[in-house]
Amino acid sequence: CFGFPLSIFFIVINEFCERFSYYGMKAVLTLYFTRFLHWDDNFATAIYHTFVALCYLTPILGAIIADSWLGKFKTILYLSIVYAIGQAVLSVGSINDLTDHNHDGSPDAIAVNIALSMVGLILIAFGTGGIKPCVSAFGGDQFEEDQEKQRSTFFSLFYLSINAGSLLSTLITPSIRASECGIHSKQECYPLAFGVPAILMAVALVVFIIGSRMYKKVKPQGNIMLEVSKCVGFAIKNRFRHRSKKFPKREHWLDWASEKYDKRLIAQIKMVLRVLFLYIPLPMFWAVFDQQGSRWTLQATAMNGDFGFQIQPDQMQIVNPILIVIMVPVVDSLVYPLIKKCKLNFTPLKKMTVGMFLGSMAFVAAALVQVQIDNSNPVFPAAGQAQIKLINLGAVPATVQFKPQLQSVDVAPNMETGYMTFETSKLKSLDIISGNENKSEDLELTETLRYTLAFKWVPTGINATWVKDNVTSKPEDGKSLVRFINNFSFTVNVTMGDMDFGKLDPLSVSNYSFVPNPGWSYTIKASLPQYTCTVDSKEFGYGGAYTISLDDCVENKLFVTHFEDIAPNTVHMAWQIPQYFLLTCAEVLFSVTGLEFSYSQAPSNMKSVLQAGWLLTVAVGNIIVLIVAGVSAIKEQWAEYVLFAALLLVVCIIFAIMASFYTYIDPNEIEAQFSKEEKKEDKKDQDSNEKEAETDSRL
Repeated sequence: CFGFPLSIFFIVINEFCERFSYYGMKAVLTLYFTRFLHWDDNFATAIYHTFVALCYLTPILGAIIADSWLGKFKTILYLSIVYAIGQAVLSVGSINDLTDHNHDGSPDAIAVNIALSMVGLILIAFGTGGIKPCVSAFGGDQFEEDQEKQRSTFFSLFYLSINAGSLLSTLITPSIRASECGIHSKQECYPLAFGVPAILMAVALVVFIIGSRMYKKVKPQGNIMLEVSKCVGFAIKNRFRHRSKKFPKREHWLDWASEKYDKRLIAQIKMVLRVLFLYIPLPMFWAVFDQQGSRWTLQATAMNGDFGFQIQPDQMQIVNPILIVIMVPVVDSLVYPLIKKCKLNFTPLKKMTVGMFLGSMAFVAAALVQVQIDNSNPVFPAAGQAQIKLINLGAVPATVQFKPQLQSVDVAPNMETGYMTFETSKLKSLDIISGNENKSEDLELTETLRYTLAFKWVPTGINATWVKDNVTSKPEDGKSLVRFINNFSFTVNVTMGDMDFGKLDPLSVSNYSFVPNPGWSYTIKASLPQYTCTVDSKEFGYGGAYTISLDDCVENKLFVTHFEDIAPNTVHMAWQIPQYFLLTCAEVLFSVTGLEFSYSQAPSNMKSVLQAGWLLTVAVGNIIVLIVAGVSAIKEQWAEYVLFAALLLVVCIIFAIMASFYTYIDPNEIEAQFSKEEKKEDKKDQDSNEKEAETDSRL
């Protein structure tokens, strides 16, 4: 078809569906840990990076299985089945109603959900990691030797399918996650958010099987990684045996393998080891890079995602693939040629060094954003303190005096004050003065708590009510809280959307309830003794807390006043774009260049060894994050960002020093030299055999 083997179209479609499945699931994973399983941020981050590390360790296993035992086709087939089962198990494990027997909205046996989720993730890690090194190579196997141009086009299409799957899934699955579903109680729809990727993985498997008769299936020919490992192992063992000084030293420690392995293989391994040595500092870059899906997503939950339409925190990850698609051609066709025109020697290792520096700067930018978020957060009372907020629900101005002689506050009609902080040991009482009335209140406040004092002047005096707010921190995960206060002189029944706040007596206050979708407007309904009044609420900001006063009803229209107890998230998610831009620039310079450099410095038959080493650096980078998240005593998130930025900067300097001592080689020249020597030796052997034959004939 168009000069291509028909089989490769099945492989490209399979890769699109698999990448959609993986990135879609991964996009919502951190919020699933924190919001559904209710793990704290550090533990959720540690488990997330454990999963990613496992995904990058298992490709080595997959490559060995494919090359030494099953072949690429069977490896992809069997591990895809494991992969699809894992996605299905994860989706089932996220069903809230699975163990919610009392229908209260919370699983009665969360351990069951956790167990299913972990089993699902382990299966997914083995599936996605195991097929990772096989699919692209299997696609390459479909072409004949004279189809080099078509093979190159295939790899471009293959890379495009990866990015398309990543882009679409990162956009779609967070939107599905943000919707509500459930049998007995409506909650964020994780079963569907994981279920759609599971369906796509099943589609990927079916598509791959449909094309099975068209595939060219190359038999397993042995794994070069095993051969390299055996050679290195033999060299170390042989060197240890001959450690005595009576044995002459050899030029390189690998030369101790020459008794068993040929010189060409030893020379090839030497070339690979020179590159692998440069890989030692690289995990620190991946420790920074892969936090897009964990720490940066958690950071976005405390930000305002209103772009005219609501962006979910886990959708911000889409900035990276969008920028990659834009920047790779721009850098290749514009930036690099410009640098070349300026006659700057911008070698691959220098590009990687600059990439690491930009990665460090991305985390400095993340730290600055985090400082702004922290500064916008409310200050809650410390030990020995309490906070009081005043709401005047009457039509007459009031003055509140805090005693003994602490301060006096004027409160206008239908207005509120902010929270005022007092030492609990000093504040003994207060007086409310409104109209011609004066009301005194003796106080015994509990430290570290917030209180709301709502009052109003009526002809018979001043009515007042004290409320413990029972909120000790800003609502997490971008959720918002709302409560109602009844300003009528009779009891009313209050609902907002599907939420029932029950009956409220005059001047009584309901408990806070979470707003299902803070960006929406809801119909507030107050059922009065003889009729019902309604009004649409304002849109609630994300991460805020609100008190709504029910004030009056005229012709079935309800009049309310919104009071802001905790300000919503004010730092906009757009402020994350600079850090994503810097990190994407870093990825283009570091990742793309790193693989290109590695492949240019190693023999053609050793590419898989370098691929394994590269993936291993990603795994180790994620292990670094889970260690820091697990043992770090740093309380402030901005400080952790600065720590990672500093560590990457130090590693960047170390890498620059290592790179300055590296000498670039051409593996093809070295291999050609070996080929010449082998030909010479073959000729010598041939000449020697001919002479022997001539001598034999004379005899």
